Amino acid sequence: MKKIISSISSSLLIFIATFSFSNVAKSAEFFSIGTGGPTGVYFQVGNAICKMVAKIQSAEHGRKKGTDKAYRCSAPSTGGSTYNIGQIMEGELQFGVAQSDWQYHAYNGTKPDKVKPFNNLRAVFSAHPEPFQIIARKGSKIKNWDSLKGKKVNIGNPGSGQRGTFEVLMESHGVDTGFFGSTSELTSSEQSGALCDKKIDAFGYTVGVPNAGVAQSTDGCGAYIIDLQTDAVKKLVADNPFYAFATIPKGTYKTSKKDVTTFGVMASVVTSADVPDELVYAVVKAVFENLDDFRKQHPAFANLDPKKMIKDGLSAPLHPGAVKYYKEKGLM
Repeated sequence: MKKIISSISSSLLIFIATFSFSNVAKSAEFFSIGTGGPTGVYFQVGNAICKMVAKIQSAEHGRKKGTDKAYRCSAPSTGGSTYNIGQIMEGELQFGVAQSDWQYHAYNGTKPDKVKPFNNLRAVFSAHPEPFQIIARKGSKIKNWDSLKGKKVNIGNPGSGQRGTFEVLMESHGVDTGFFGSTSELTSSEQSGALCDKKIDAFGYTVGVPNAGVAQSTDGCGAYIIDLQTDAVKKLVADNPFYAFATIPKGTYKTSKKDVTTFGVMASVVTSADVPDELVYAVVKAVFENLDDFRKQHPAFANLDPKKMIKDGLSAPLHPGAVKYYKEKGLM
């Protein structure tokens, strides 16, 4: 009889465990954050967000710290800014990391040839500043923009923010790809290796500082970052609120012998007005209530300031779910 009772009890426990696991799996809501190349800081942003979301969850359907349901997050490597915005518009991604300029152009429809107009685009928060950097190969004799003429230059893969910015830069200088000796469309994870292998002479990269991909070139094979303060760049900064001059400090990389001045944007996290308020609120809550931990995920995040994160580089309206959290915490 004891054996029968024991067997029934075991079966019951297995049933309860299975039922509970099934209920948790069913109640979990999965969402994705579009990032960038695996060596870029966007990839770190997305995965840091997912870590914070996981941290704030509990086994009891994610009710730890007041969340209402369990969320499960993935942050796949993608083509970058404009790709992420396009996939959010299509409903394939719920969130994405994007340069502040492409956020502006998508929401305002000012560059439809580069990024599709998307009036439903919504801002969540901004992250780190992103200087646009032109990294030149050791021995290439590239000193400034003009000396890129006739060189082998990687302008970035279609859909990436760096590609879009490089095209804006060419347009502002009144040139096209014919200005260079040849151009390539390598991704951010491919370009440093190509530079060190002398397949290209330079590449442009919009990325937070410091960056492992840039270090692969500078510290690995003596590449260096050039100063970018042409009259065309000065006009770009003066005419566009989403651009600002940026300094890459001396000592950032082995070949950083002096401060380098260039211009840049902000990395921003965006979503769609169609994404539920509850989900956006949960993501913002996870990041802002674990901000000290978030800052430790990458050196580029070290100086994140909550008050600046809710306004700098945000040219699309804030999502209502984000606004709800910011008002609750007295940030707005």
